[in-house]
Amino acid sequence: MSKIRLFLEMIKFEHTIFALPYAYIGMVMASYYTTESWPSLMTFVWVTLAMVGARSAAMGLNRVIDAAIDARNPRTANREIPSGKIKSLEAWLFIIGSLALLGVSAYMLNPLCFALLPLAVAVLVLYPYCKRFTWACHLVLGLADSFAPLGGWIAVTGSFDTPSLLLAGAVAVWIAAFDIIYACQDVEFDKKNGLHSIPVRFGIAGGLRLSRIMHILTIVLFALVPLYVDLGIVYWIGVAAVAGLLWYEHRIISPHDMSRIDLAFFTVNSYVASVAFVFTLADIAISLW
Repeated sequence: MSKIRLFLEMIKFEHTIFALPYAYIGMVMASYYTTESWPSLMTFVWVTLAMVGARSAAMGLNRVIDAAIDARNPRTANREIPSGKIKSLEAWLFIIGSLALLGVSAYMLNPLCFALLPLAVAVLVLYPYCKRFTWACHLVLGLADSFAPLGGWIAVTGSFDTPSLLLAGAVAVWIAAFDIIYACQDVEFDKKNGLHSIPVRFGIAGGLRLSRIMHILTIVLFALVPLYVDLGIVYWIGVAAVAGLLWYEHRIISPHDMSRIDLAFFTVNSYVASVAFVFTLADIAISLW
């Protein structure tokens, strides 16, 4: 049980709330968009398992590939692999198992999900290396997480549709924007170790400005979805609530005071995903019932 707890801590299992709700949004909205019904139970099960496999593999890869860097950073030196609590071989076995779960789940959903599997895995592998050569690493992370709503949508429809691309874009810029905020706390370490990020390239103030712009774009993309899907007032209330949360996130941090970065990064963004899911689900439920 202690080893299981270590693996759950390594992959930050509690942070699943950032991406999983958007996979469900994509799945539920796609079913409503195409058949005006709820997705099947088996679609729900396989989408959930695919997300568990994808996110576990992504975090495992990130931790293994960055183990040497994490060991040099006082903020991350006590993570499970640098501290020796989890051996690299154990982590790799965990990653292989997670990728197998993702592969089986994609196969069970439909041919397009399975065909897109190599692309998804390639992005998961690429992201940890990006900070070594480009400040656009946050955008690659956003791309990886955008597969959550896109995958949920394709799991139901077996196709790309405009609403799915809007949802994927909204999640991509949302994730990238708050990852920029998170990177602000490591600016000095990154500079000394030749690592790249938007705060390193443009400064903390510049990074926060770009983050605000990207969060505005997030709201714009969410607001465009009802042009293609028949969503009502409850969805719009959810969009307004998400906008309010993102506004609050930027109010509690500044280039001169990053003391509440954990509140901004972890707490507020977990509310963003949950609020988006609850209000979207409620809106669709009202329409179906």
